[in-house]
Amino acid sequence: MQNVIEQFREAMYLGIGYSPNTIIPDGVLHRFKDEKGKLSYWYNLHIDGRAAGVFGCWKTGVTIKWKLEGEFPKLSDQDRANYRIERHRQNLIRKAEEQARHDKAAKKAVYIWEQSQPATSHPYLTKKDIQPHNSRLNKGALVLPIYNKKHLVSLQFINESGEKKMLSGGLLKGSYCVIGNVELIAPESTLLICEGWATGCTLYEETRLAVFIAFSASNLKAVALQVRQHYPNREIIICADNDASSVGQLAANDAALEIDGKVSIPPDLGDFNDYALMLRGGNHGN
Repeated sequence: MQNVIEQFREAMYLGIGYSPNTIIPDGVLHRFKDEKGKLSYWYNLHIDGRAAGVFGCWKTGVTIKWKLEGEFPKLSDQDRANYRIERHRQNLIRKAEEQARHDKAAKKAVYIWEQSQPATSHPYLTKKDIQPHNSRLNKGALVLPIYNKKHLVSLQFINESGEKKMLSGGLLKGSYCVIGNVELIAPESTLLICEGWATGCTLYEETRLAVFIAFSASNLKAVALQVRQHYPNREIIICADNDASSVGQLAANDAALEIDGKVSIPPDLGDFNDYALMLRGGNHGN
């Protein structure tokens, strides 16, 4: 069995010039670090039946398939047990490393947030025709707070040209930014969830309903579940982006079904900020 793994390792060295210290042949995608400590490389190896796998590098876009030539013995029960144990051990290591990155990012987020000043004006605010709300300014960039269970865990930065960047290592799944004070709004009022901060600002300014911002379509469901857990009796509307690819609409529908919520979509392509700008005859775009 070890000979199979070593053949796969040799193929990795020949194909991408690198291999992890431990290769787990469990048919699951595994990421591993490059020379600079970034998780750029990946592999997937299974050894049931005829051993085969695939590996590559996300940074370069290389993907290489591999299969064992010749006869291959069946796995013993002990082999399977050993691989399960090793997979569990590796998962624990990855989770610990991920938690350490999240903790480090959260501390950095708090420091940057405390060093930032409340925003009063910024080119992005002008372009989007929105108020500053809970944003701050740091080195010319808008700084937006991202919370998870009421703890500041990360930040989003928007520069003067509108380019967006997340704080490296921050916890994003299930994390959000809130526009409007949920506790001060009537307890029976509807809650809104959307993707982008500018969209959230527009929704709040137009409705005066509290808005939770997920920052991506893929995070809508996780945020919706958090909001539903905290507010089990509120009506929740997912305010989807109207994407030509239908990514926003599908993600919103999925989230709404999960929490027994509703979905609202602007009539034209774009998000609700784009739609508001169109109605006002203003700018349009990200």
